[in-house]
Amino acid sequence: MRDEHLPLTETTFYILLVLNQPLHGYAAMQKIRQLSHEQVKIAAGTMYGAIEKLLKLRWIQEVPSADQRRRVYQLTDSGRIILKLETDRLRELSRLAADFNY
Repeated sequence: MRDEHLPLTETTFYILLVLNQPLHGYAAMQKIRQLSHEQVKIAAGTMYGAIEKLLKLRWIQEVPSADQRRRVYQLTDSGRIILKLETDRLRELSRLAADFNY
């Protein structure tokens, strides 16, 4: 059975992916640009709106930071489960496409 939150938006997928390690919002934006080879550029307003949503869903949590000026976030267990479900879904789609003769 598929989770009601799937499929994830591309933005949400990338954010969850990079928050597998503790990062502040700006560092997450930079990491996403790097991972996507400059193809995905998330604006600050989009990032912080997404962070608020992911906090409410409890897919990420704020974690302690040595720098008191920055809020640092990381995946929760629920966030890891959602990320794995979406990754599995995308893998299956890719497998189906690879088997399709077009």
